Amino acid sequence: MKLWRWILLLVIVAALAAFGWHWVAEDPGYVYVHMRGWYAERTVVGAVFTLLLIWALIVVLWRLLRWPFGAFSRRHRRLSQQRMGEGLVALIEGRNGDAERDLNRAARLDSLRGPALLAAAEAAARRGEHARALEALNQASQSAPQAARVMRARMLRRDGKSAEALALLAPESDKGSLTPAGWRELALAALASGDTLRARAALDPLQKSGALGTRAYAALETRVLVATLQASTNGAALNTLWSQLPKAQRRVPAVIDAYARRAAAFGLILPAMDELESALRREWSPLLIETYGTLGSEDIEARLRRAESWLDAHPNDAALLLTLGRMCVRLKLWGKANQYLQRSLALAPSADAWEALGDLHAGQGDATLAQRCYRNALAFARNEATEPLPQDYRTERLDTRPVAIEERSEHGVPRLRE
Repeated sequence: MKLWRWILLLVIVAALAAFGWHWVAEDPGYVYVHMRGWYAERTVVGAVFTLLLIWALIVVLWRLLRWPFGAFSRRHRRLSQQRMGEGLVALIEGRNGDAERDLNRAARLDSLRGPALLAAAEAAARRGEHARALEALNQASQSAPQAARVMRARMLRRDGKSAEALALLAPESDKGSLTPAGWRELALAALASGDTLRARAALDPLQKSGALGTRAYAALETRVLVATLQASTNGAALNTLWSQLPKAQRRVPAVIDAYARRAAAFGLILPAMDELESALRREWSPLLIETYGTLGSEDIEARLRRAESWLDAHPNDAALLLTLGRMCVRLKLWGKANQYLQRSLALAPSADAWEALGDLHAGQGDATLAQRCYRNALAFARNEATEPLPQDYRTERLDTRPVAIEERSEHGVPRLRE
């Protein structure tokens, strides 16, 4: 409050006190009390102050009489709070047995009963004592029913019982009364159970709650959308679902990848190509360019020319080189395919590049080299050492060094490298 408001308030109080004093001074009133030979005479103001003094003395005496009995409850409260803190620290440190013991003792205090039992259930679950965890949750449901329900669903989902977790949360989700953690558990349980419709329904209230950070929510949303697209049963349903998604969701690379792959599986190559090319024009994505090379053979010559035009802007992109190599293998352009795939392996070795190189040699009829490439693909996927290819199977040595990209200023003038 500002200074002038305090001054104004003090002036008002002083004025009221002055008028009140004059009003009482004119007629202070008279109070006479007589009882069993005892009597008292007071003015009204004096009687009021006497009553207030007597009341204060009674309160002080009552507190003094209660103090010995309250010492036990204060000690119990202090010890319970101490055990609560020690139990939470033990739970975080992984000392689950100590945590369960301390938290169960802290639960004897009514104000800590709910959170202490929930934490004790988590400690018991980490130890594999599921019966004790469920018993603790049953007791915690009396103090914190929603939190106990969400935690029970999480335990069921972790144990692989996603359908039971979904059935536990479904009634509250239909009412729209789930907590943010409940909506998240509902989405995860629905994903694990294959119920993508209910998983998508959980996204909107979860986003409105703001409980998850931007990255965490985006990751969960992407998982749900990818699973939803992959669950489409036919091309018509896939296109209908795709058209209903908001623009922001249709621009996520993983979601575009899921749509393109599912559309290609239904034979919708052209729509898949259009979405991939539009996305790559907006923002370059190694994931999408790799998907671009895995589509069917429809219009592959035009796709190869289009992909080769991207090579000028991305000469060191291993995913683009892999895509070019795969399309050249389909077109039986063995020389170009070999150059692209060798360069991709030199820049960023991968099991897919080794597999594509094996397809190249198999197409050329060289079974020995093809088998070696396939073995290398398996070894790379298993994080094992790969076997180098012989140097005499090529007529010329490829330059696999990264290409330096010319940098220009906003006026188009080349910049000198330091």
